[in-house]
Amino acid sequence: MKSTLAIGALIAAAITFAAELRAQEAASEPTETVSETEVTADTVVARIGDEEFTMGHVLVVRRALPEQYAGLPDDVLLTGIVDQLVDQYLLSTELDEADIPTSLRLRLENERNAMLASSVISSFLAEGFSDEEVQAAYDQAFGDQEPETEYSAAHILVETEEEAQEVIAELEGGADFAELAADRSTGPSGPNGGDLGWFGSGAMVPEFDAAVKELEAGNISAPIKTEFGWHVIKLNETREKPLPELEAVRGQLINELSQTAVADKITGLREAAGVEILLDDIPPDALRNDELLQD
Repeated sequence: MKSTLAIGALIAAAITFAAELRAQEAASEPTETVSETEVTADTVVARIGDEEFTMGHVLVVRRALPEQYAGLPDDVLLTGIVDQLVDQYLLSTELDEADIPTSLRLRLENERNAMLASSVISSFLAEGFSDEEVQAAYDQAFGDQEPETEYSAAHILVETEEEAQEVIAELEGGADFAELAADRSTGPSGPNGGDLGWFGSGAMVPEFDAAVKELEAGNISAPIKTEFGWHVIKLNETREKPLPELEAVRGQLINELSQTAVADKITGLREAAGVEILLDDIPPDALRNDELLQD
């Protein structure tokens, strides 16, 4: 299999190199004025016996080209792509159908199915969703949701409960919380006065989260133990975080609607097709047995 991939890479490199050489030669030759004709995707640009290559083939290749080709003159690029299409076809005819490696045949089947499936999905999602559908999705997601409470708090983190009690005593004696945090806290917020900024429910570890919710603005907690040590928490203030406006989450809602539509489409297709998944007798580690592919 590795040798097959290596040969494929060499062939691709040879085609690209040959196309570039011919493109350079074409660029160095004087160009003739070509009369303008109507060109469509079906316009034939090369023919080998009964096999025809069209502008559609060319455009598909051009769309997939690496960026370094974007700066080539159109006449050079057009000639190079047509030459590549011809060369690839001629090389492909050297391989009999029966001689196609198993892995390549299966890969082509997989890629064909994937591309066609993507086309089907794009087609039935192309119409998009109406404003009414987006509004309904918004109402379902946020209609019954209460505004979230956010908290602005600071803390002083120490190693023991005794140290936490000492901190509380100093605060009750008039010490400044921010200065004490900068001096005593072992947490990363210490140099910033212990300030944790604004955060919502569940953003902190459970013990810390529960303690903050019990406090009133301006109050200081009893020592709170978490996996990080002992905390003395000060709640600065709370606020209600408003629900997002529809336009702010429109993209998210459309993405969710699209995912649901695709899932429903696939479910319907599976039910209609009578799909059978036959994995009961397949050991999971067969997934990693590349020797099953006899290339």
